[in-house]
Amino acid sequence: MSESLATVSYIGATILFVLSLGGLSNPETSRRGNLYGMIGMTIAVLATVFGPRVSAAGIPWIIAAMVVGGGIGVYAARTVQMTQMPELVALMHSLVGLAAALVGFASYFDPTSTLTGVEKSIHEIEIYIGILIGVVTFTGSLIAFGKLNGKIGGAPLTLPGRHWMNLVGLLVVIYFGGVFMNSHSIADGILPLVVMTVIAGLFGIHMVMAIGGADMPVVVSMLNSYSGWAAAATGFMLSNDLLIVVGALVGSSGAILSYIMCKAMNRSFISVIAGGFGTAGGSTAPKGDALQPAGEVTPISSAETAEMLREAKSVIIVPGYGMAVAQAQHTVYEITKYLREKGVNIRFGIHPVAGRMPGHMNVLLAEAKVPYDIVLEMDELNDDFPKTDVVMVIGANDIVNPGAQDDPNSPIAGMPVLEVWKAKTSIVMKRSMASGYAGVDNPLFYKENNRMLFGDAKKMLDEVLTALKT
Repeated sequence: MSESLATVSYIGATILFVLSLGGLSNPETSRRGNLYGMIGMTIAVLATVFGPRVSAAGIPWIIAAMVVGGGIGVYAARTVQMTQMPELVALMHSLVGLAAALVGFASYFDPTSTLTGVEKSIHEIEIYIGILIGVVTFTGSLIAFGKLNGKIGGAPLTLPGRHWMNLVGLLVVIYFGGVFMNSHSIADGILPLVVMTVIAGLFGIHMVMAIGGADMPVVVSMLNSYSGWAAAATGFMLSNDLLIVVGALVGSSGAILSYIMCKAMNRSFISVIAGGFGTAGGSTAPKGDALQPAGEVTPISSAETAEMLREAKSVIIVPGYGMAVAQAQHTVYEITKYLREKGVNIRFGIHPVAGRMPGHMNVLLAEAKVPYDIVLEMDELNDDFPKTDVVMVIGANDIVNPGAQDDPNSPIAGMPVLEVWKAKTSIVMKRSMASGYAGVDNPLFYKENNRMLFGDAKKMLDEVLTALKT
């Protein structure tokens, strides 16, 4: 493939990637967005492999690597459950970071490099920054993977003087960056490069370990942004314009998403990075200054729940991570279908940070073929709760916590939430009275108009569906 044809292919792929991001911004066009992305990536890979910069001798090795990597991807796509999607995404981010770091080291040790003067200095800056971003992304994503799949506890690791430790680490990285730039040979530059790599790895671990469970959705989008910048850095090291553009698209879109999610939680991005919010998921609520509601919960059976739904004229369903864990989305769809056929106005309320990753609930509902037009965002529904007969909260907790509005001492004070308690009746489905991922107790459970349906969400919803049909 000639240089001009490869350039045209890159331009076409870039346009498709932009169209892909545009399509992914709306559930109704997301399939088309995915298709654009796949076509664009196929064109980009073919233009790179068969382009003028790859020798014929290297093509078999590249194809072999693609077959191995593609095989792993196909296996993961076929076997990973939807509930495991957040940790899979985190793991993929770690691979992008690792690739950027490895490319950086390979570029530095490249024996065929003939760069001198200013060009050599610029290339070394690209290498140093590329490895730095890549290693932070790699280790941070691995910790996020461990937290999301439960191998590492959700409680934040708040070391004494952690902010000073981070500052000292940054100063050391800057100092060794100067040493690296002033090195006269590859051998002289190895030590500062290794020291920076170790510090970057420790920083990535420390940064994500300090972030509590309540902020994990923001962490996933943040790492998505980091992986994009790591890819852009790789593009600079390889002088690949397409990689630079794609990395910038992913990095900027991830940063924008992180900002949107922080706004939805009423938290600044800096406060998320600083960490310290949230405890281990599913633990009992901590004692302290936060409001501890008094009273008893009112349990309800699946048959009584079905009777309430049968008599209701308007219903709102608020899904959460509990629905994902129980794989209950298909039963939810069957209940929705049945009630709509009976003339019930039924809709879904989605909080921006519901689940463990951005758009987690939307993906689950789309998988179950729930119509897009009845899946609404929090801002579109909050004013409708007072006019709603029944609200069903399936496995959600922190996003429906009235303490965010009523208790100024609550850790989630000021966080926008779905105001389900304003409905005529709210039914919360939970396995137990354990707190949510933020480790904060929920006064909703004790309100007079609230009922608690305890048990596995899938099992309970199956019983509700059976009761509805009989």
